[in-house]
Amino acid sequence: MQETRLDTARIRAARRVIDPVFLDTPLYRCEALEPGLGCTVSIKLETANPVRSFKARGTEVVASLLADKGSRAVVCASAGNLGQALAWSGRGRGLDVTVVASRFATRAKLDRIRALGGGLELVDGDHEMARERAAAIARYDGIRLVEDSLDIETCEGAATIGLELVDTAPSFDTVLIALGGGALATGVGHVVKALTPGVEVICVQPLGAPAMTYSWRGRRVVTTDSTNTIADGVAGRHPIPAVLDDLLLVADDAVLVQEASIIAGMRMLLDHAGLVVEPSAALGIAAILEDRDRFADRHVVTIVCGSNVDVDAYHGWVGAAPVLGS
Repeated sequence: MQETRLDTARIRAARRVIDPVFLDTPLYRCEALEPGLGCTVSIKLETANPVRSFKARGTEVVASLLADKGSRAVVCASAGNLGQALAWSGRGRGLDVTVVASRFATRAKLDRIRALGGGLELVDGDHEMARERAAAIARYDGIRLVEDSLDIETCEGAATIGLELVDTAPSFDTVLIALGGGALATGVGHVVKALTPGVEVICVQPLGAPAMTYSWRGRRVVTTDSTNTIADGVAGRHPIPAVLDDLLLVADDAVLVQEASIIAGMRMLLDHAGLVVEPSAALGIAAILEDRDRFADRHVVTIVCGSNVDVDAYHGWVGAAPVLGS
């Protein structure tokens, strides 16, 4: 494999600075899902931790490095999960954390950032506007800007999931990874391709937020003017060139799924796995639902990457969701 920005030795070292509460999350075969999906399905449950998403693996690495350097302030833009994770990691290391988010972000995520001690600034736009504002704060105040997916620590923290997959999973031949900014996809993809190159790495993105998938397919950065998806955690419009370069080396495919399939995936995870997940975490199941023939007779691992969801919105989605093919 050609070299990405990531380094497998650094990824292994990252496990030593990540709080063990975020490591070795449950990985299990979920037989109850299999009749409806037509393949063997294993779940890597990245919701079983204090911030209910995978993001803290990366922020633990970031916060550890900042604390070692004596830094005391940091800012990031977030749709909610990164902000919670950075607030959690910063609180334990005495960092002053500021999170910039859209005021239209999921309320439960914003409330949790505040509860964890993070300072919160809201902007009247989408995540890309929040990114611009966070960068401006970092320049003006002279503090560290954490840029999800661009900062290698966020990718290599997420990549520790890949180590756990290849070290503990029974033989599997496909991994389905939610694709947003790219930290999870490039991190896990790097490890899987480096250590088990025969496993197919498939990234999954909503049809209503397709910028990174279009970029991967065209092998150049493609931006979009807007997004239209309930999967707010992956709703970016401006892919980062360096992240795309990594993704091109580790992803075998990138697919787009419809909103109805995402909702049906959430409903299946609730009904058959007892899991309440946010839309981004159901992307892998959605991909199987839309192309059962492709995954028939395979052993697929899907990473359930977050469960920070607005309760009212969730009930509105799953209460009316038809499970495709049922």
